[in-house]
Amino acid sequence: MLKEAIFHRPINNFAYAYDKEKLHIRLRAKRNDLTKAYLIYGDPYEWSEDGWQNRTKPMHLEGTDELFDYWFVEIKPEYRRLRYGFELYSGNDLLIHGEGGFKNHYPKEISFYYCFPFLNETDVFHAPDWVQDTVWYQIFPERFANGNPELNPKEALAWGSEEPKPDSFFGGDFEGIIEHIDHLVDLGITGIYFTPIFQSFSNHKYDTIDYMEIDSQFGDKETFKRLVEICHQKGIKVMLDAVFNHSGLFFAPFQDVLTNQEASVYKDWFHFREFPVKPLPVPNYDTFAFTHMMPKLNTENHEVKEYLLEVGRYWIREFDIDGWRLDVANEVDHQFWREFRKAVKEVKPDAYILGEVWHDSMPWLQGDQFDAVMNYPFTEAVLGYLAKDELHAEEFAEKITTVLTAYPKNVNQAAFNLLGSHDTPRILTVSNNSKEKLRLLFLFQLSFMGSPCIYYGDEIGLTGENDPGCRKCMVWEETDQDRNLFEFVQKLIELRKNIAAFGSNGDFQILEANRQTNHIVYKKQTKTETLLITINNSNDSIAVSIPYDFTDKNPVDLWSGTQMEENSRINLDPYGFSIIMLK
Repeated sequence: MLKEAIFHRPINNFAYAYDKEKLHIRLRAKRNDLTKAYLIYGDPYEWSEDGWQNRTKPMHLEGTDELFDYWFVEIKPEYRRLRYGFELYSGNDLLIHGEGGFKNHYPKEISFYYCFPFLNETDVFHAPDWVQDTVWYQIFPERFANGNPELNPKEALAWGSEEPKPDSFFGGDFEGIIEHIDHLVDLGITGIYFTPIFQSFSNHKYDTIDYMEIDSQFGDKETFKRLVEICHQKGIKVMLDAVFNHSGLFFAPFQDVLTNQEASVYKDWFHFREFPVKPLPVPNYDTFAFTHMMPKLNTENHEVKEYLLEVGRYWIREFDIDGWRLDVANEVDHQFWREFRKAVKEVKPDAYILGEVWHDSMPWLQGDQFDAVMNYPFTEAVLGYLAKDELHAEEFAEKITTVLTAYPKNVNQAAFNLLGSHDTPRILTVSNNSKEKLRLLFLFQLSFMGSPCIYYGDEIGLTGENDPGCRKCMVWEETDQDRNLFEFVQKLIELRKNIAAFGSNGDFQILEANRQTNHIVYKKQTKTETLLITINNSNDSIAVSIPYDFTDKNPVDLWSGTQMEENSRINLDPYGFSIIMLK
C-alpha cells in the first residue's frame, strides 16, 4: 500500500456537509492500490469503559483518474458531529489512517482520528434550488437580433452582411430578443445569461462606462424591464454580466483622474504606479491583461466597494434580475466577493452568483462567495474527447472523474457547464463541422449533473473561429438553420425536464470506457430511476455489452420510446448513442 498517495483533509471536497443531516467523506489513494476501504466513525463523546465507541461503514470506489482512485461514503451522524478514520486494505495488507498518520491496528487515542466538529446548517453550501433544473442560453446582445434599427450605432452594418471584425456593430438590441423569445421557449430554455448590457464604448461591453445605465444601442431601462417581465412570464430566469475587476477607459472616475491627476478625488479607485497617469504607449497602472482601455478597479477601497455593491443590489431591486455572472472573478479579492454575496442575497436570497474562473475554484466555492463558476475543466474534457479526438475514452473518463472529485457534490449540482461561449471557437467548428459529433456533445452536456448553458446559435449549427468569429450574427431565416439539430437539442432538454435521473438530480457514474472502440457507458441514477447512456465516439459500428444486469428491469429505449428485450447487448452506428431507462 503506497502511503504517500493516500490523502484526506477534513475540509472542502474531502469532507463536507451535503445537507443539514449528512456528511460526505472522500479519500484519495494510488490507482488500483486499495481493494477495500471502510470509514471508521463515531461520536467524539461516546465512550464506555472500553474506550471510544465506533463502528465502520463500507466506502465505494467513486472513480479513477490518471493517478488516483477516489473512495466515497455518505454518513449521517446521530448528533451532527464526528470523529473518523479509515480502515484500508490492499489484498491482505491492512492500514488504519487518521489525522495522526498510519497504524497497523486500531489506535485507542481519539486524537489520532480526523474531526468534523459539528454540522452547522449555516455552513452547508447551498446554491439556489432552481439552478440545477435550469437550462441556460447565452446571448451576446449585439449579435442576437435587431428589433429596432433606430437604435443602431452610426457605424452599424446590415445584419449578417459580413463576417464580424473586432470593432463591428450590427445593431442587436432588446427588442430583437423580445421578438424572438419564442425561439428560446420552443427550445426549452429556462435561463438567459446576457453578456454586458451597460453603457460602453465597444461592441462586447466589457469596458464599462456607467454601471447604472444601459447602453443606448440596446434600448432603455423601460424596455429592459419589459424584457425581464416577459422572460419571467415565459418561465425564464435572467442573469446579467458585470465586470467589477476593471472599468472602461471612459468610466467617469478614471477620466477624472486623467484630467486632475493626483488631485483627483478618485485617485485611490484604481491601481496607479506613478503620476502623471499615462494610458499610452504603455499604461502605468494595473489593467486587465495589458489593455490600457480596461483599468483595474481597487475593490479594497471603501468607496469603490460601496459603489459596486450598490450596482449588484440595484439591478435586482429595480429590475428583478435573477443572477450575476462576474467577469475575471479570480482577480478580485475574496473579501469583496464575500460582501457582494451578502449584499445581493439580502435583496434576493435565491439569486445565482456565477464567477468566471477557468481553473481550480475551490477557494470561491465554500458557501461564502459564489454559487458556481464557469466549469471550463468540464468543457476541456468533453471537447477533448468528443470534438477534437485528443482524448480516448479512458482518458476522458479520468478527466471527468477529476472534474467531479474536485468539488463537493452540492457544488457540482449547481456548476455552470458550457461547451462554448463568446470567448471560445464555436463547438461545430471545433468538431471539424461534424454534426454527428455535435449531437454527442449536446447529449453528454445535457445528461450531466449541473446547470448546462447553450451559446446562442449553437443549436442551429452556427460556425466560427475564436473571437471575433464566434460572435457572428444569429441566423433567423429557417431555411438557413439546421432545424434537425434544433429538434435534437429540444428533445434532449425535454428529457432533462421530464426524467429526473437525466438531469442534475441523477448521480453520475462511468461504468465503462473502452480504449479500443472509444465508447463510454455511464449511469445516471436516482432512488427510483436508472439510466444507462452509451456513446460511440468512432466512425465504426460497434456492438456493446453494457456492464449492468438487465434481469427483471424492464428496459426502455428512451430515445425511441420502444420496449427492449432484457438483453444488455446493443448495436450502435458510427457516432451513435443509446439511452436506456430501467424501471
